[in-house]
Amino acid sequence: MAATDNGTYIWNHELATLHLLKEKAIWIAEENSLLLADTHFGKAAHFRKAGIPVPENIHLADFTRIHELLTSTGASKVLFLGDLFHSAANESWFTLLEFIELHPNIDFHLVMGNHDILTDTIYKDCPLLIHSGNLKMGNLLLSHKPQEGLPKGILNICGHIHPGIVLKKNGKQSFRLPAFYHKNNTLIMPAFGQFTGLFCMDVKSAESVMVTTPEKVIPIKLNNKVG
Repeated sequence: MAATDNGTYIWNHELATLHLLKEKAIWIAEENSLLLADTHFGKAAHFRKAGIPVPENIHLADFTRIHELLTSTGASKVLFLGDLFHSAANESWFTLLEFIELHPNIDFHLVMGNHDILTDTIYKDCPLLIHSGNLKMGNLLLSHKPQEGLPKGILNICGHIHPGIVLKKNGKQSFRLPAFYHKNNTLIMPAFGQFTGLFCMDVKSAESVMVTTPEKVIPIKLNNKVG
């Protein structure tokens, strides 16, 4: 396990080498693939419809981050691990489609999540490759929610939980940070979307925790172990 100059943390699990990115994404070099979870596009428009003033540029900033990741990694495949879109279709859906069309040489996949509730017709007519169930990639099982009862030799990468942890400084100040959370044979990704909350995880039961900051991914020392 090692940090790099660009803030990436290379996580050498026994089943895969994963580049954990400070942008709250995963780069798998061997598969030329970029993994994202819980973008929740459309959530801002959903809130505005309910009378809550939330600016759309929150999502536009997320599109910019994805574009920059595609440029820096040269990925040929993007896999959204569920909750790509927050709720019913709104104008943000067409922004998403325009973004995908701007990258014609990249395959965009969606492993369906509980918020992905658009009509079958909309999904059928969109350029996304839709996976209604889990997706296998070598020794990796990609899903939205954490899976139980998996056989040995499989690493489950998922989202859904929006994991974060609380770090205390000098016993007074505390910080809540998004985190990659590893327990048993499951790695839960932090939510990629900026307009999402955090669920504080129990670090005592974790095997590895790596928090994300704007500058880098930082492994947290747990039970005399790092990362």
